[in-house]
Amino acid sequence: MGSLLLISVSPWDTRVALVEQGRLAELYLERRKSPQVTANIYKGKVTRVVPGMDAAFVDIGLERPGYLSAEEVWEGWDPFYNLWLQEDEVLGPAEVPSGSETHAPVGDLLREGQEVLVQVSRAPSAHKGARLTTRITLPGYYLVYAPTLSHLGVSRRISDAAERQRLQGLLEDLKPPEGGLIARTASLGQSEAVLRRERDELVSLWQAIHQRYEAAASPALLLTELDFPRRLIRELGSPDLDRVIVDDPPTYKRVLEYISGHIPVLKNRVELYTEPEPLFLHFGLDLDWRRLLSHQIWLKSGGYLLIEETEALTAIDVNTGKFIGRHQLEDTILQTNLEAAREVARQLRLRNIGGLIVIDFIDMKKPAHREVVYQALLEALKADRAKTSALPISSLGLLEMTRERLGESLAERIAEPCSSCGGRGWHVGPLTIAHDILRQLAADVREFPGCRFKVHAAPQVNALVVSEWEALQGLAQEHHCDLETVDEPGLAPERYHIIREMKL
Repeated sequence: MGSLLLISVSPWDTRVALVEQGRLAELYLERRKSPQVTANIYKGKVTRVVPGMDAAFVDIGLERPGYLSAEEVWEGWDPFYNLWLQEDEVLGPAEVPSGSETHAPVGDLLREGQEVLVQVSRAPSAHKGARLTTRITLPGYYLVYAPTLSHLGVSRRISDAAERQRLQGLLEDLKPPEGGLIARTASLGQSEAVLRRERDELVSLWQAIHQRYEAAASPALLLTELDFPRRLIRELGSPDLDRVIVDDPPTYKRVLEYISGHIPVLKNRVELYTEPEPLFLHFGLDLDWRRLLSHQIWLKSGGYLLIEETEALTAIDVNTGKFIGRHQLEDTILQTNLEAAREVARQLRLRNIGGLIVIDFIDMKKPAHREVVYQALLEALKADRAKTSALPISSLGLLEMTRERLGESLAERIAEPCSSCGGRGWHVGPLTIAHDILRQLAADVREFPGCRFKVHAAPQVNALVVSEWEALQGLAQEHHCDLETVDEPGLAPERYHIIREMKL
């Protein structure tokens, strides 16, 4: 089986899955009530300048002001920017280099009440506003137009030297008077006429944005990114796709129109799914969210991975598990680590994990084995459209790497902190809670004699309270108090209530 792109649309959300060789490779979800704002362009107003943070907060009309750092404020063309653009493919504003380290202080660049043209480089989260940049980028299918940069670059994924040179020459001919261009991977083998047509579309779009900026009162939305399905077609669509299957007629029509104009080779591979069985279920992708985001991932050999995402980094631990091998221990460890390296690369794509990642491979004594596993990981990472950088495995078996953040991770998108443990991943044991309740009751009985106290708690907590309150009963009798427990089966162990009533 080749590669499939499945687009499933419902009244409440849209799901897009990339399937490679029969396995889920990437999964994306957008809910109707919380559409993505990344790459949207706004006319905003500076509400606060904070020199201590070298940044400003900008009202763009969202729930929270956006965060704009000084290094993301364009001061005009700076030749040093070329030193930062090393033929990297630019997919969106978050990937544009920020420029010189010697940028002016934020107080010299912005003032409160100033109107600015900004683009969202990172979507807002539960506790933070959107991250903004004034270095606007307009991505097309073949090109990225960067109006504030004069750089001309070719995607690093195009490795053929002759093709890179050909595209570089075309970009020099196509360079608009204002701004620069980057040739994306999809531009491989494309003619000048195709690239020129898209260049003209992007330049016209930039001119329209400027006109809207002049006419609009801040805050104002000037440009909305492509709708979710077409945005992912732009990023994931390639001639290598065998089929693009959509289960919603209006979305099918928009996708077909976009593909006909940008990837005509795929036009006859777009299908409208009309069967009664749900699309994902039909292709064996009836998603089990718990399993998809499980901390433990079993390998075919019997080994397993443990994945822990934290705010600072993602830690991945490799274990042999049930795999005992057939020969020497070193061979068993090598085979487990090789399988783990390939699965780690897959899980990073599938979960869309970005930032710093530390992989704790099983210790390998032979440097040659460490090198083999390292190269296996690098090879597996080539399929990832996000930029990755990995250091060799240390003598301790640790590998440090980074993966570019392409929006929210899957966990951030579909999960929320546990109401019981607050997202810490652990909670206080029932016995500890029971003892806290007994201590609180002892204090309350002394303070409020002649009252009735009812403990509303989880059954397992109340059972422990009752089993250990013999000494408390004597204190209650002394102060003429009654004690009672009320089981609340739906209550988390950490949550309890003590109700005080006057006795009649």
